[in-house]
This record gives sequence, structure tokens and C-alpha cells, in this order.
Amino acid sequence: MSSSVQRKRIRKSPEARRAEIVESAARVALTEGLECVTLRRIAEELDVRPGLISHYFPSAEELVAEAFATAATGELDALLPADRRDGTPTEYLARYFALSAGEAYDDISRLWINARHLSRYRPLLRDRVAEQELASDDRLEGLIRDGVARGEFRTDDPRATAIQILVVLDGLGAHANTDRSNRPEAVTRMALTTAERELALPSGTLDAKPTASEAAASDAEADGTPSGAGSTAGPTHN
Repeated sequence: MSSSVQRKRIRKSPEARRAEIVESAARVALTEGLECVTLRRIAEELDVRPGLISHYFPSAEELVAEAFATAATGELDALLPADRRDGTPTEYLARYFALSAGEAYDDISRLWINARHLSRYRPLLRDRVAEQELASDDRLEGLIRDGVARGEFRTDDPRATAIQILVVLDGLGAHANTDRSNRPEAVTRMALTTAERELALPSGTLDAKPTASEAAASDAEADGTPSGAGSTAGPTHN
């Protein structure tokens, strides 16, 4: 007489299930665009019924907004950590520029372009875009204030300086969909030049490259999980 053993299904907690849904949606948003984040599509990605997705997110608009926020927060944490105990402000700022200059971050740059366009018509997404812009402003301003306090940077208005840098980065990031191979060095380095000028740093101070382990870890995060994604033009979007 044959017997069979039924595999016991493990029920995930509501928190774990919701996080799984958001992470899957963020991956789709990064690789294909926010327009592709639908309840049915994410259900297919997770091999579950669409009703399970709608239980946590009654509308696709809520899921789209959450997916964008998750990817953008991960980008900011990867490029400019809030916990900066292992280096100086100058080192972290140089790292910020170096890590944000690679092709690994084109997806997040495209996502920001995508989100800004769609936010014109989607109030929930518009609110999340505004929140993420403010978070980027605050994070960079905090680093600059730390550098001023330590005597590494000089500026009378850390907030204005942070916004100037981020505006330049945003302008460069807007070209994530175009060929940048013939871009002049002065343009490629425009964000660094702006930062060095506004912070009274000698030219070339911020040209440092990330270590091999930093670059590998950052690339792995960008390829494998939305929480480590960054942007070609940097983590801010004003």
C-alpha cells in the first residue's frame, strides 16, 4: 500500500508577506517601469492569487507608490548611509559620487524619471516622490553639516549647498536613457566640481574611487534587491 506525505505549507506573517509583495513590486518597477506594477503582475511574480495582493494593497496605486519608495530609500541608504562611523565626511562624499557614477545605477535613475512623470497624475505617488526628495536633501545636508563641524568643509548654508549639488546630479541623471560616451570630462565631473567649489575643497578632492569591496557590494545590491539600488546621477532628486 503506497502512502504519500503532504508537504506542510508555512504561512507567512502579514508583515513578511507585505514586505515580500513590496520588494517584488520594487524589482518590477526598477527593471520594467512603474506602469508594469499591477496587482495581477505581482501576483504572477509571487505565484499567488491576485486577491492576496489586493488584500494588502486594495489599489495598484498604493502598491506603485510603495514600490517606488522602497527602491528610492534603498538607493539613498546604499549611496549615503545614515550611519557613517567608518570614515570622514570627505571620504563619504567622495564615495557617494564614485558609487553613483556607475552604469549599475541607471535603473534607479530611469525609475526617478518615470516616477516624476507619473506623479503628475497619481497623488499617492506624488506624495512619495516629495518625501524621497526631502529625505535626500536631509541626508546630504546632514553630511555637509558634519563636515563643517569637523572643519573639513566650509559653507554658510549647508542646505542650499546640498540642494545645488543635488540639482546638478538630477540634471545629469535625466540622461540615463541616452548615450553618454561622448560627454566632455567637464560635464561628467560637473557635480564634483560644484561640490568642491561650494565646500571650499581643492579640485580633485572628491575624485576618490570606492574600494573593490564597496563597488562589488553596491553592484550586488543593485542587481539583486531593490533595497540596494542607486542612481547613475546620485541619490537625490529635487
